[in-house]
Amino acid sequence: MGQHARQWVSTLKAYARPVIGSKPVDEVTTQDVLKILSPIWTSKTETAKRVQGRIENILDYAAAHNYRDPVNPARWRGHLDKLLAKPSRVKKVTHHPAMPYEKVAAFMVELQGYTSISSKALQFLMLTATRTSEVIRSEWPEIDLDNETWAIPADRMKARREHRVPLSRQAVELLTELPRIKGNPYVFPGARQGRPLSNMAMLQLMRGIGFGLDGERGDYVPHGFRSSFRDWTGEVTSYPRDVAEMALAHTIENKVEAAYRRGDLFEKRRAMMQDWADYIINL
Repeated sequence: MGQHARQWVSTLKAYARPVIGSKPVDEVTTQDVLKILSPIWTSKTETAKRVQGRIENILDYAAAHNYRDPVNPARWRGHLDKLLAKPSRVKKVTHHPAMPYEKVAAFMVELQGYTSISSKALQFLMLTATRTSEVIRSEWPEIDLDNETWAIPADRMKARREHRVPLSRQAVELLTELPRIKGNPYVFPGARQGRPLSNMAMLQLMRGIGFGLDGERGDYVPHGFRSSFRDWTGEVTSYPRDVAEMALAHTIENKVEAAYRRGDLFEKRRAMMQDWADYIINL
């Protein structure tokens, strides 16, 4: 069974079976379908849309073989689309709210008042414009302090290729001050022995300070600092677009750009990340 087929079965087992698992196929109603979809429609829209499509397919198959009447209670067009919000409208909620870049330096000062490992990890994430998973799973052998470079292996990158990050003076200083724990290879060790920081730690730290979903100081989350950085490069600096895109490890599809970036524009990126660090840490 291929991965796609397994996903088919697992989503139906998880969401449809508890509601209609024991029902004969000709007794499934619109109410049943809504009972399956409503709880996950806004929180897991992608999954819910897939589940809807899979149920619609199965019931179409059943109708084609005369196992049930041809009116499909899971049909989207002209039926469920009148009862559930358009997925495109719901999806807008999933953006990662970014702190405006003008506010990042003040937030950095505030963060430096905390001594926790999560606050150090968040500062490092902000300085490097990397993703949460890349930061918390970073290990000391990936860091070359002499050459001020962090090489993130391909298996931890979204694009599945190694990403080299030039480290600013501020990032190097932060790393040199970190405690190293014997037997724990992680740069940002967690509370449990031999484990990295939890992937919720930075989010919880920001929530504690008043940010995040419904936070009184703004709905900003750690992942949003990548956007803060991107907006800063576009509005404040004259760095070319693809240098900023490469700093974010985005894949550049255009063939000309792809050729241009083979050297991964490392020195330009080094200058840019140093400028960003100087911008958010007023030394």
